[in-house]
Amino acid sequence: MEMNEYQDKASETAIFEHDDVDELIYTALGLAGETGEVVEKIKKIYRNDKGVISEDKVNDLKREMGDVLWYLSQMARVLGVTLEDVAQENVKKLQDRQNRNVLATEGDDR
Repeated sequence: MEMNEYQDKASETAIFEHDDVDELIYTALGLAGETGEVVEKIKKIYRNDKGVISEDKVNDLKREMGDVLWYLSQMARVLGVTLEDVAQENVKKLQDRQNRNVLATEGDDR
């Protein structure tokens, strides 16, 4: 599935309808919550399973990453951009940092 196709299909399941600011806040909070769930599952793999990642844990993480992707796709929609736009801009930024040998340094504007 292509990223923009996913974004369109995911948008069909969005049931929140407010103004753009409310939608942005809603999607940002959802993204943070779902990201927290991914991190929590990884913490428990480290703590409870000594870092061994079973197939069940992979499937659990895949479901949670899907929730992260849903909120990210809807945040992009609210902002009027596609996931493809986001991905292309990110790769462009990373390639520029790599070309300037600053991938491993700190700061957003490196």
